[in-house]
Amino acid sequence: MQSSTTTVTASDGTGLHTHRWLPDGEAKAVVQIAHGMAEHSARYARLAEALTAAGYAVYADDHRGHGATASTADHGYFADKDGWATVVGDLRAVTRFAQEEHPGLPVFLLGHSMGSFLTRAYVIEDSRDLAGVVLSGTAGDPGPLGKVGIGVAAAESRLRGRRHVSTMLDKLTFGQFNAAYKPARTDFDWLSRDDAEVDLYVADPLCGNTFTSGFFSDLFGGLQGINDKRRVARVRRDLPVLLIAGDQDPVGDKGKGPRAVREQYTAAGVGDVSLTLYPGARHEVFNETNRDEVTADVIRWLDAHLPSA
Repeated sequence: MQSSTTTVTASDGTGLHTHRWLPDGEAKAVVQIAHGMAEHSARYARLAEALTAAGYAVYADDHRGHGATASTADHGYFADKDGWATVVGDLRAVTRFAQEEHPGLPVFLLGHSMGSFLTRAYVIEDSRDLAGVVLSGTAGDPGPLGKVGIGVAAAESRLRGRRHVSTMLDKLTFGQFNAAYKPARTDFDWLSRDDAEVDLYVADPLCGNTFTSGFFSDLFGGLQGINDKRRVARVRRDLPVLLIAGDQDPVGDKGKGPRAVREQYTAAGVGDVSLTLYPGARHEVFNETNRDEVTADVIRWLDAHLPSA
């Protein structure tokens, strides 16, 4: 495997810190990874190693407000306006960059958690560039809680500014995720059964930060959009979709969310939608105790959905 970093220039000139992992031989396809909230792309190096060993080139950028893309002033903040759409556009810029480096190769987009929400927004707009998507640790429609979140985030943004670090919205969003693990060893036991992986997350200064009112406003608005039936109806009918999640993941309400998303796509006429729920697994299935099983399943699915297969 060849590992390097580069900068992909977004449409507004922002430089997106991007990891690139390439197989030693010819690549058969590209897997683009969209990481989750309050983490960064370097955390996917182990997954990338397995994917490159299977013949895939892997690209993953740090989203705005995250990792090495964010300056100190911008950590936990997308943009002054249209933040959600801007970050979806950033993913398209990375897709184009990967296509330029690997002309003619199919591209799969793998999104985890918030990255899965961004991926779902991406394919509503236009998925012609994609051979398929993998949605890891996704969630269903937050319903009334989402509407409350939109209102609170909008009010707090007006009163305290969009860059205000919001402990209130953080608690509203994540406050109950660790409840099932009391007495909890850390604040992030809900991520994985693997204590060593949780400890790595806790020790990482680029993980687990409290985000801004503006970010939460963008996030809740984005969630509303990807759960709008009229918008979901625009998803390409022949787009292959794989959903994976732990059946103890609080983000997906212990499997209810991924099941609802599967039903959402099926109702919209998308013909190839698969769902695997892993018994006992929590939120980060690629950092779980059964991560090798999860990774092998994803690679098997990717291989089966190569356009030439």
